[in-house]
Amino acid sequence: MATVIRRTFRSSPFRNTHDTWMAIVDLLTGGQSSEARKVLVAVAGIAASCIADQAPRSVPIVVTCNGPRTRIYCLYDDDALDGADAQEGALGFDALQGDWAISIPCHKDELPWVVGALAEHTTRITARDMADGLAADEKAAASNSLVLDVEEFMK
Repeated sequence: MATVIRRTFRSSPFRNTHDTWMAIVDLLTGGQSSEARKVLVAVAGIAASCIADQAPRSVPIVVTCNGPRTRIYCLYDDDALDGADAQEGALGFDALQGDWAISIPCHKDELPWVVGALAEHTTRITARDMADGLAADEKAAASNSLVLDVEEFMK
């Protein structure tokens, strides 16, 4: 069973979508300069476009590495201003350790150009149709979560 960590970032109008991506980059890189950070900064405009389309409102940006998976959501409008549901705290592990990859959700009509634009920079960051939700392996990981049988517990 894969461990899954969730983070939720305040986006528009609390911060613009580029700044939202840069806050995500800071989370993933621990604020440290690295080759991974250079790649993440290089795709900032593309990622910010997907964030602006509010794709990660209900479908996460998924980060995989040799450690836990990280799912990143964004808050918008009044939720972003209120910030009560935000979770932007540091991770207790290196989210870009080993063979890392990032999958960004986007709207179907934007998918061709986003895929092409990302491919010009890296193969580690890809895009997927947000209508598909989570990838098959993410759905499997989610379904493997612990479920408590309260009736059996009460016996």
